[in-house]
Formats: sequence, C-alpha cells, structure tokens
Amino acid sequence: MLSVETIGVILIGYFLGSIPFGVLVAKRYGVDIYSVGSGNPGATNVLREIGKPAGYAVFVLDFLKGLLATQWFAIPVFSFSGDPALALWGLPAAVLGHTFPLFTGFKGGKGVATTMGGLLGVMPWCLLIGLVTWAIVFYSTRYVALASIGFGLSLPICAFVFFWTGDKHWGVVILAFVVMAWITWRHRSNLSRLRAGTENQFSRKTTDK
Repeated sequence: MLSVETIGVILIGYFLGSIPFGVLVAKRYGVDIYSVGSGNPGATNVLREIGKPAGYAVFVLDFLKGLLATQWFAIPVFSFSGDPALALWGLPAAVLGHTFPLFTGFKGGKGVATTMGGLLGVMPWCLLIGLVTWAIVFYSTRYVALASIGFGLSLPICAFVFFWTGDKHWGVVILAFVVMAWITWRHRSNLSRLRAGTENQFSRKTTDK
C-alpha cells in the first residue's frame, strides 16, 4: 500500500503537470494552440506557430513542472525521513498530468520538457546524456520527434551505467524504462509519418520566427 507521503507526491505531481502552460502562453498571443499546427499544446508547436519567445517560455515552464514535482515538493515537504526515492513518484505523476491535464479536458502534450525537468531532480547525469543525444539526432535530421525518441532511448542505458548499485537501483532503472516507453508511445503518430515520409522537419526558417 502506498504511504501518505507517496500519495501526496503523486497528487501534487499530477496537478503541477496539469497546468497548461502551452495553452496559457498561446492565449496571451491570441492563439488557440489546439487549432493551429499539429494541435499539440507543447513547446514545439508553440514555437512553430507563434515564435521563439513563446516557445522557449513554454519549454522552461513545462521543464519546471517536472523539476518541482520531483525535487522541491517531493523531498522537502513530504519525505519526513529524507528518503529521496519519493521523488521517483513525482516524475511520472507530472508527465501524466502534462499528457492528460485535468484543466483542459485531458488534452495535453507529449511530456518531453516535463520529463527533462523531472530527470534533473532524480538522475541529472542521465538528463545530460539524453540532451546530448537529443541534440545529435536533431541537428543531424531536423526532426524533433526523432530527437525526442532518441532522448528516451538513451535513458535506460544511462540508468544501468550510473545506478547499477545502491538502494535506488531498480526504482531508477524501471523509471527510465517507463519514461522511454511513454515518450515512444506518445510519438507513435510521428513515427507513422516518418515511415510515410510526411513528418515535418524543423527548418531553420521556422526557428528564426
């Protein structure tokens, strides 16, 4: 049975993840983000359709949701014993909230930025390696979806390397596999378009908005 602290971490993580920053930022620009581009309320679609300032703001805010869920709330507030393993519950809860947000009828983003923020809280080295992987794939292909999937695939490998001993070993490794599977599943439509040759590349012209 889950402890009171664990349930608290999950609930706060989910509610943090549910804050629809992509929708809110786009609305400030007079845009319904669900009706433009891919219809996804994540940072990538905001960047494509509105521009750099808006897209970067959404990325940072979504990133902070994951970090808060795993670090600032999960450990200091609820972990009376100082057990950092509680933070492992905050990350998937925040990503679930971002993907199926309570406040927008469960229509959310793909959770990559929120995942990155959570990883900073629980396994920063894996985040660093994942970001390097993302950059290599993105700048080689200009496909954000492919880069995001590469980021996800790097996590279990990194978790095995850095967490093969210690009390958190299995929790971290299992979490890494769950995150990898979740990111891949959320990009299944992108994979279909990649196979069909219809996926949009992120052009330099787009990033210059």
